[in-house]
Amino acid sequence: MAKPPTVEDVALAAGVSRQTVSNVLNTPDIVREKTRERVRQAISELGYRPQVAARRLRTRRSSTIGIHLDPYAGGISGVVLDRFVHALTEHASDRGMRIQLYAARSPAEEIDRMRELTDGGEIDAVVITGTFPGDPRTRWLADRGIPFVSFGRPWGEDDVAVPAHLWVDVDGAAGTRAATVEVLARGGSRVAFLGWPVGSGTGDERERGWREAMATADADGRRLVSEEGVGLARAVVEEFLADGEGVDGIVCASDALAIGAHLAAASAGMAELPIIGFDNTPAAEAMGLSSVEQLPERVAVGVLELLMGASGSVVAPRTPAAGSAHVLVEPQLVLR
Repeated sequence: MAKPPTVEDVALAAGVSRQTVSNVLNTPDIVREKTRERVRQAISELGYRPQVAARRLRTRRSSTIGIHLDPYAGGISGVVLDRFVHALTEHASDRGMRIQLYAARSPAEEIDRMRELTDGGEIDAVVITGTFPGDPRTRWLADRGIPFVSFGRPWGEDDVAVPAHLWVDVDGAAGTRAATVEVLARGGSRVAFLGWPVGSGTGDERERGWREAMATADADGRRLVSEEGVGLARAVVEEFLADGEGVDGIVCASDALAIGAHLAAASAGMAELPIIGFDNTPAAEAMGLSSVEQLPERVAVGVLELLMGASGSVVAPRTPAAGSAHVLVEPQLVLR
């Protein structure tokens, strides 16, 4: 069996000292960019894996990122976050990092858990999900200088120009915009949008994409409102179709809403009505519904790049700067 490559092997291949390799692994900011890239290329080519336990003792870092584990929701919910956590764990492992999952039933309880884990030295950084206006978690982390990235934007006017913190999000407006353009291209201009009540952040962003596409096409369509749930969405769409206003397609804020809309359309003898969901869950795939794919694997990559740099192996605190504090992942329209 071949002997695993060592730090000395990397130093020889890169033409640098052993200390320089150590600096690239532990304090990359003090090494010149060209040298960092040469060392990282040697690490990649040799397949070198740092001795994580020894590095933790030396740097007093846990090499661990904490992330909240949402309660099991069952049904078609939670698929995106489940894929995100799996992808984050896989990509973090490639960088010599670990993922620590923790449970909490409220933002206040999550802050308590983050305090325990950071005070105890069990995690070096945090990834939070499900951000909302006035989120107390982001303020708590920022005030204490704890490195963190959110899957979800700050939901304020200063998201990009004056970023409050590092964040990664899916461009929901781009997804619903593409979905609306697709339905319009199939003929007809009456495209409805089925979304959640105003104020959800994510839902408002997805509605914006529909409105922009409709305005560009000088088209008209109803904005329908439903709480999340197949049965609730079905009732809303059944009432809408019974009004006889006419519709050429429906773009939805989620797959649950899309499934409810499809069941209502089928019940009204309109099973072929174009309906597009959001999230591309297995349930939507099983029913043959088109949907917008969030690509949570790309979100995971973006989170780690903001926390650690494009190819870094340690978490380094960063000050949010306009234009470089966020990653916006464009979703993919999956047609069926």
